[in-house]
Amino acid sequence: MKKLTLSATLLVFFLAPFYVMAQQESLLRQIKDIAKPAKGIVGVSILGIESRDTLNYNGSSRLVMHSVMKFPIAMTVLHLIDKGKYKLDQQLKVNKKDLLPNTHSPLRDKYPDGAEIPLGELLSYMVSQSDNNACDFLLKKIGGARVIEDYIQSLGIKGIAVNTTEAEMAASWEVQYLNWCKPADVVRLLDIFYKGKTLSKTSNDFLWKIMTETSTGPNRIKGLLPKDAIVAHKTGSSPTNDAGLSPATNDVGIITLPNGKHLAIAILVCNSTADEATRELVIAKIAKAAWDIYSR
Repeated sequence: MKKLTLSATLLVFFLAPFYVMAQQESLLRQIKDIAKPAKGIVGVSILGIESRDTLNYNGSSRLVMHSVMKFPIAMTVLHLIDKGKYKLDQQLKVNKKDLLPNTHSPLRDKYPDGAEIPLGELLSYMVSQSDNNACDFLLKKIGGARVIEDYIQSLGIKGIAVNTTEAEMAASWEVQYLNWCKPADVVRLLDIFYKGKTLSKTSNDFLWKIMTETSTGPNRIKGLLPKDAIVAHKTGSSPTNDAGLSPATNDVGIITLPNGKHLAIAILVCNSTADEATRELVIAKIAKAAWDIYSR
């Protein structure tokens, strides 16, 4: 009986890599089919955080980032807090002139004349509600996009470029293409964040909290997952021009699976001519396919 058990164990050991490869190939085929209705470039990168299994579909393509940039911005701000330059509960003066009209800003809606606002609250607005005014205020406060680039590159991440603000992107169609990322590099940054090796536990826990509280993009990564699925994520969305072109419909984050394991996932739909519902459904279907495969 012991000999039979040992044989069975050895068989599982030798067959396991082939099983994983078959799963990956199946998922990649599904992603290719799901991506077709997007009528654009669909970039996908997936990492099983515990298993270290990786999958990429256009994972090295330079795709328009939009508000996905608020994730590396938040990491940078929290890094500066850890270094003692700022405090999470520090009151910052936000003036009325900082609260631009005609942009997505729940912060402006709550404080139309400006106010003294805790730094942690500004981070929450920027990440959880994708507030553009909070984003640009924090970018200016810490010294601009170069600070973000320097910090992210210090972590070994080369495929994320933050070069401009939300206001500058809104003012010129072409400027949005200056903020780009490669899906595989976003997943590497998500992995670094999840491991908690660059930020303090307090900062890491805070970022996890505000990413799980994200209210934007409910029909994207979370769209077809169980209602109680835990997803710490950040969306990004571009406008659509008169020709029906949408440069960015994105969602990136970390999914907690039913088996207790985790997936870092980045799904970016770039330069699509499909409608918004179709673009979001592409993201939701890819996330659900990954959920099904990795939950086994």
